[in-house]
Amino acid sequence: MELYELTDDLMVGGQIGPDTIPFIAAQGIRAIICNRFDGEEPGQPAFQPVAQAAAAHGITAVRQPVLMPPNEITDEEAAVFGKLLEELPKPVLAYCRTGSRCAILWALSEARRRPFKEVVLAAMGAGYDLTKYVTRFQSLYRP
Repeated sequence: MELYELTDDLMVGGQIGPDTIPFIAAQGIRAIICNRFDGEEPGQPAFQPVAQAAAAHGITAVRQPVLMPPNEITDEEAAVFGKLLEELPKPVLAYCRTGSRCAILWALSEARRRPFKEVVLAAMGAGYDLTKYVTRFQSLYRP
């Protein structure tokens, strides 16, 4: 399993399961955000067993499912994600099918605080191309 660092306090990645929680705990992760709906695809681990395994390792797990692209992630969903990042113990792992939704949510939650170039470069450094969101980032940013 690969985790990709967006900031010192946030990593993103693809689908996890109860069996990956010991690895995640060994990385020092203290909280998990699930950005998937249960049942998006056959064989996908449900959130509840992941949350139970996380709790057994002292990791807080929360669920904020959002639709995957090409559906538009809303500013409200991004704001909720940003609020979760403020409130949860750090570092946090956010996951979805591939990590893309999580990276987009993070970028949009940061778009009002950081220049778009900084956000896009951080995402690219983690392997996520958010260049198609540049215009949206620019419209949100207020220095």
